[in-house]
Amino acid sequence: MAVSVSVDAASRGVDLGDPAFWRLPEEARAVAFARLRGRSGPVGFTDRATGRRCWALVRHADVTAASRAPEVYLSGPGVTTPEPARWVRAVFGDSMVNLDDPRHADLRRVVGRAFTPRLLAEVERDIRETAVELVDRLERERPADFVTAVAAELPFRVICTMMGIPPEHRRRILARIDRAAAPSGVARRGLRVPGRGLRALAAMQLTVAALGRERRRRPTGDLISALVTADVDGRRLNSRELGAFFSLLLVAGVETTRNALAHGLHLLTVHPEQRALLLGDLDAHLGGAVEEVVRYSTPIVQFRRTVAVDHRLSGIRLAAGDKVVLFYGSANRDEAVFRDPDAFDITRSPNPHLGFGGGGPHFCLGAHLARQEMRVLLRELFTRLPEIRSTAAPETVPSSFDHRVRSLPFTF
Repeated sequence: MAVSVSVDAASRGVDLGDPAFWRLPEEARAVAFARLRGRSGPVGFTDRATGRRCWALVRHADVTAASRAPEVYLSGPGVTTPEPARWVRAVFGDSMVNLDDPRHADLRRVVGRAFTPRLLAEVERDIRETAVELVDRLERERPADFVTAVAAELPFRVICTMMGIPPEHRRRILARIDRAAAPSGVARRGLRVPGRGLRALAAMQLTVAALGRERRRRPTGDLISALVTADVDGRRLNSRELGAFFSLLLVAGVETTRNALAHGLHLLTVHPEQRALLLGDLDAHLGGAVEEVVRYSTPIVQFRRTVAVDHRLSGIRLAAGDKVVLFYGSANRDEAVFRDPDAFDITRSPNPHLGFGGGGPHFCLGAHLARQEMRVLLRELFTRLPEIRSTAAPETVPSSFDHRVRSLPFTF
């Protein structure tokens, strides 16, 4: 790997591969990324978990360029660290995030066609009904933690209903999601990473495989039925593909929306002028508030790619086999794209954030669903409970992968 033309992050006091960096306060990490964005092109660092040299893409233009060139920046070897072991992929199947075309396009086409207009209309209705029910329960029970009572409940219920998961399975599945997602924090001696909650993932996949077999025999109109009976050029999901998609949808879909909602309530608490603006005209500002919450909080910190061929990016030579890390949170604070990027501004326009990815074939499949869930729930909360607010900072999980909120105290 040619590294002589780069300036190491560590040499200037910023070491993205050191677990200690990810335990720093968010403000300190934001300052560090701002320093890195001031340099020219990708920045080299050593991944402590693997001992490999990597390139950090910290600027909006570089993250976007890599995202939109999937033939150069491959997802197939794995987008997390460590890369999923071959035996894990053989047992659990390949998640769409770890596939390149043509397999990725093939799988995404099957999934995309399963989202029929009728199914989408039912999902929209379920989001509204679930939001109303959750706020009803808030008024009755006055729980103390916004994450468990609201932020995690909405996306979990909506996805389970959409998939057709029977109510008797849901509590066990939610516990398994927590176990599967929990290892994304920072361990005492190193970075924990997604994918180590294998028992939890195995249990979830066994559940959905059994449901898939049943729905092949007796379709019921839910998403599982559509996925296992769809015929796209003779194609439908097999049990491993269904299990891998189910795990991705639950872990990614629930976790990212849950974290965005929790961060959103706190941001609208500690920025009272923005809160007043939103409540003054929900119709005018709700969409912008959702986009700004996603930009500012960036639920997924980073994904990785593997360079397929020698080439140059922003003046830096990258060699085939090099690993690059797309830091979405840094890109979302890029001074070259966002005016006053550290300000939380629900009127920001345009707002070309990369909170759902940088474009290209791996743009988040659930972006529309996440936006819709956030809009509906925030409208219900601020219409019926206009005094709702956090009472302390969110308890976050130190992580190089996601911006996870463990709990958020609140009142109304």
